[in-house]
Amino acid sequence: MTTCNSPQIVWDPPQPRPGMAGWLDRFVGPGATAAELLWQVGAAFAAAFAVPAYAIVAGLNWSTLQLAVAGLIAMDLVGGVATNATAAGQRWYHRSGQGVPQHLAFAAIHIVQLLLVGWFFRSGDWIFVGVFYAYLMLAVTVVCLSALYLQRPIAMILVVGAVFLNHFAFTSAAGMEWFVPVYFVKLLISHLLKEAPYSNRQVLSLTAAANQTLNPSGNGARDSV
Repeated sequence: MTTCNSPQIVWDPPQPRPGMAGWLDRFVGPGATAAELLWQVGAAFAAAFAVPAYAIVAGLNWSTLQLAVAGLIAMDLVGGVATNATAAGQRWYHRSGQGVPQHLAFAAIHIVQLLLVGWFFRSGDWIFVGVFYAYLMLAVTVVCLSALYLQRPIAMILVVGAVFLNHFAFTSAAGMEWFVPVYFVKLLISHLLKEAPYSNRQVLSLTAAANQTLNPSGNGARDSV
């Protein structure tokens, strides 16, 4: 009887390439496929265009600097959602040696985005900045210290909590309503949660094995590879 066995997961990423290519590898993960890069770059640039375009069409009267800052924040966060969720990104950011201190440090540097929003779009609302920065660091700590099988539901609940906190405790800045949800999806879900980094070849292999299990006689399995 044919059985469907999961392939062995390779968590260790390739070594970053030398030169400028190595800088890219350290950002998106060594060994990123063309498809992964396409989604990352496409999402980042689409967001960088869409947010300022909306502000202009909606007549929000943002300055040129505000349009540029909003576009850069959107590029970083939306692109980061895609980058951290790829198999290459998962291998890189969850490689050997990456633990609680490294994940806390990654989250900590994202105070920059909060400061930019507080300064440019909330008229210096440092309470907003402080509340969500404290929430972020506490949430990352809670997820990291939780049992692995509980990290996903806990992270999801904490993202929902951030959305509720933003909605009920603060008035969203026009044109930046998307910021808090995307910010926490990037940091608590895409980056922090450890996903099995299957390659496309492994997925195709699993699909073929599953089809063979369901159709041991071979009927219907010819189109699965």
